[in-house]
Amino acid sequence: MLEALQNQKLEAWIHEMIELTKPAGVHICDGSQEEYDTLCAQMVERGVFTKLAQRPNSYYAASDPRDVARMEKRTFICSENEIDAGPTNNWMPPQEMETKLRSLFEGCMHGRTLYVIPFSMGPLGSEIAHIGVELTDSPYVVCNMRIMTRMGLEILDLLGEEGGFIPSIHSVGVPLHVGDHDVAWPCNPEETLVVHFPEKRSIWSFGSGYGGNALLGKKCFALRIASVMGRDEGWLAEHMLIVGITNPEGKKKYFAAAFPSACGKTNLAMLESKLPGWKVECVGDDIAWMKPRLDGQLYAINPEAGFFGVAPGTSLKSNPNALRTCNENSIFTNVALTENGDVWWEGLTETPPDNLIDWQGNPWDPASGKPAAHPNSRFTAPAHQCPVIDPAWEDPEGVPISAILFGGRRDSVIPLVYEAFDWNHGTFLGATISSQTTAAATGAVGKLRHDPFAMLPFCGYNMGDYFGHWLSMPQYAPKLPKIFAVNWFQKSPEGKYLWPGFGDNIRVLKWIFERCEERAEAEESAIGYLPKQLDISGLSLNLEALFQIDKKEWLKEVAEIRVYFEQFGARLPEGICRELDALEKRLNQ
Repeated sequence: MLEALQNQKLEAWIHEMIELTKPAGVHICDGSQEEYDTLCAQMVERGVFTKLAQRPNSYYAASDPRDVARMEKRTFICSENEIDAGPTNNWMPPQEMETKLRSLFEGCMHGRTLYVIPFSMGPLGSEIAHIGVELTDSPYVVCNMRIMTRMGLEILDLLGEEGGFIPSIHSVGVPLHVGDHDVAWPCNPEETLVVHFPEKRSIWSFGSGYGGNALLGKKCFALRIASVMGRDEGWLAEHMLIVGITNPEGKKKYFAAAFPSACGKTNLAMLESKLPGWKVECVGDDIAWMKPRLDGQLYAINPEAGFFGVAPGTSLKSNPNALRTCNENSIFTNVALTENGDVWWEGLTETPPDNLIDWQGNPWDPASGKPAAHPNSRFTAPAHQCPVIDPAWEDPEGVPISAILFGGRRDSVIPLVYEAFDWNHGTFLGATISSQTTAAATGAVGKLRHDPFAMLPFCGYNMGDYFGHWLSMPQYAPKLPKIFAVNWFQKSPEGKYLWPGFGDNIRVLKWIFERCEERAEAEESAIGYLPKQLDISGLSLNLEALFQIDKKEWLKEVAEIRVYFEQFGARLPEGICRELDALEKRLNQ
């Protein structure tokens, strides 16, 4: 089978990994519906999947309770020099890590099938897209990768004899020997490692079968490795949604937006407008690759082909289009099961159905205080099923980006929206994002943490150098987007949200749209340009509270940012230091 491969580098690498992992068999994935259905049926038979009676061609899976989120503490950037990984990444000398990995991978696929997954991140043949190949012993990973990427034999044809690719290898880390009993969710959390070698452009993942730890096209390739590629080649790989906004006159602009995980990215990407005549369409909900073109603008693609959305909180009120997207042909992981063969999670309905089975397979007791669905439970759904998918979402040329938004989950201090003075100031806004943490990553929930550009867990090199790369972008793309900061999450002293959010966020997008056309008015403040007017027709709101600039609180913010930036030492660009000094000076005037 492998002899049929045209690409000698690919064939040699696969042979090397077969020798190392010693699988019982090898299967080159063709990406067909028949292959997908066969693997799903096998997983139903083994108890990995439960077929959902209420959703066509959809399945439910439950992970091991020890394997439910990204393992940031076990994620490594193994650059040749430690300083190049920077203070926000875990690092180990690459030779030492490779020795450790080869020891773990030795015979790790014994008794299992090694699946070869050729995939494209981005539309086939796009100059913005790149090719990867993942080897895995998990059929769950194969089926999710089929939804999340463009996968199959045509990728091998595109690769040809000499084409380059990102090699990625994954194992659940549980070999099967004669007499061993397999489990529904094999994993090896004590030995889990998710490792990136930036110089070699390669990825190794061991021990986890969950999400971004195992679907290596997602955070590992599309952000950690691609961010290094972007630095070296003059483009941006970002943790951003992409939306197309059309105004009542039929004019359309595309925005990209960065928010930390589970802070409303998918909700904004599929927003249903509350303003008549304004339309929002989704290009992508999580990752944007942006490259400059000859006209001097940044053009973006969504490198993914599906959505890997957080289920809890997704409802007809918060995101009806996400619910419609996963009506069929979807995979649900760690949600609750209803007695009639459907799925449920907290926030889906006001009242939970009776007789739920929780994500750990037990009858759910509402009085227990425990959630029925894991807080980081997910749905994997094809992007083309989204009712508001943008007509240009698979355009190989990409879409031109007019504005970039940065936002986090902040109770106070940060106003609803403001515009950066220029690109350098906008880069500073991205560098100073901080947000209250959510269940999408391991660790305490509700704690405020810095998450520059929403890339803290995903930047594949020194974050100080990353800031510098952003500052350097004018040399690659002279017509850069305007940059804005947004915050949907301000609360009153009584703890009530000041802004309705969801579909009403179009009111903020309208102001941003019109700022890009130099039509909307703004007034200069110490932190940036604030709206002179905002369309709040039909709403009863305290605009003064939404746009209050408390200079005392902001000066505390400046002091806290200074402390945070100290960790980058000499790698913190002078341009960022100047922006911080200028902010402090404006606040003191």
